[in-house]
Amino acid sequence: MSYLNVAEVGTATVNLASAHPSISQLITLPFTTVEGRTSHALRLGGGASGTRDAVVIIGGVHAREWGSCEIALNFATDLLEAYSGNLGLTYGGKTFSAAQIQDLLNALHVVVFPLVNPDGRNYSQTNEAMWRKNRNPAHSGGNPSCIGVDINRNYDFLFDFATAFAADSGVSVSADPCDYQVYHGPSAFSEQETKNVKWLLDSFPRTRWFVDVHSFSEDILYNWGDDENQTTNTAMNFMNPAFNGQRGVAGDAYKEFIPADDLATVERLAGRFVADLQAVRGVAYAAMPSYGLYPTSGASDDYVYARRFVDPSKTKVYGFTVEWGTEFQPPWAEMENIIKDVTAGLIGFCSAAPCGDGLRAMTLSAEAAGRMEIAVGSAVVRVGADVDAGALRRVLEVVRGLT
Repeated sequence: MSYLNVAEVGTATVNLASAHPSISQLITLPFTTVEGRTSHALRLGGGASGTRDAVVIIGGVHAREWGSCEIALNFATDLLEAYSGNLGLTYGGKTFSAAQIQDLLNALHVVVFPLVNPDGRNYSQTNEAMWRKNRNPAHSGGNPSCIGVDINRNYDFLFDFATAFAADSGVSVSADPCDYQVYHGPSAFSEQETKNVKWLLDSFPRTRWFVDVHSFSEDILYNWGDDENQTTNTAMNFMNPAFNGQRGVAGDAYKEFIPADDLATVERLAGRFVADLQAVRGVAYAAMPSYGLYPTSGASDDYVYARRFVDPSKTKVYGFTVEWGTEFQPPWAEMENIIKDVTAGLIGFCSAAPCGDGLRAMTLSAEAAGRMEIAVGSAVVRVGADVDAGALRRVLEVVRGLT
């Protein structure tokens, strides 16, 4: 086997839905690409859409990062087949029991969009291997080398980077259509590919977690990407124009606000991904804020998390980016190992997600006998209904420790 072409990715996605109709749903994305391609995603888990919290996982955003599509498809295939057969999954030194797989797909909807940028992938695989962007020629001025927009700079997060960031920040984005790497497009969501991702998020309003699969650097990144994190000054945030021109410089006064509970949540989930991936064959990924890689504007992980701050009616979505491997197109034998690594990390991440949000993931119900039940995943603790607040908090901390 080797890397899949665009048609093969599409066929595999459609076939998975056909093979598992009771626990999956094929989703046709509404926005066709400039070259006329229609994209598909796959929802894993039974029941009607909108009846469960969801994890959205996307891949194939940057054209040259070929293995991201294979990771997403392998992840979906393994989960569907294991669930259908009531089987466990083993990747090297990491095993997930049949019960863990059943619990995962009985608790969540997992939405997998394996190929966001099919035009770019096709061009990378047939013409120019290191091509990164999509193939939109609208802003190229007729210059073939100026075709394309970087999909992962086209989201609505600090899109006006020239205003938002310090001049010496080195933010990884460009307003020049002829920038080979990081041209962000004429406006946020100008591109069909990012419109499809936004549509998917809006179609699953109970999305709570989002993972964008990229390469390379062996990391899992979490919010924020525009600057270093801080948990105390709520006014120092991406929406506040008083801090325009200050973002993106390490070690200065500006740092991006993130609530302490949210920071603890993303650190726990990133840690679970790292631990389960490393258990496969000992590869150690780093977990860190996206800013630790380089400052960015218009990236998917920050956009999904920022939505709730901009519009409190939206569900909070924790954003992550996986950077697999140490090269964009490793030899297939190594890519097969990377697929196992990252699939194990993603399964661990999804298994932990409902418990990774601390108190928000816990359900409390009153029993007829006057007691209270606290449930987190499969862990259940019962306490007296008249327990005082301090004792209840201690019980909740115990339950959190079980997860």
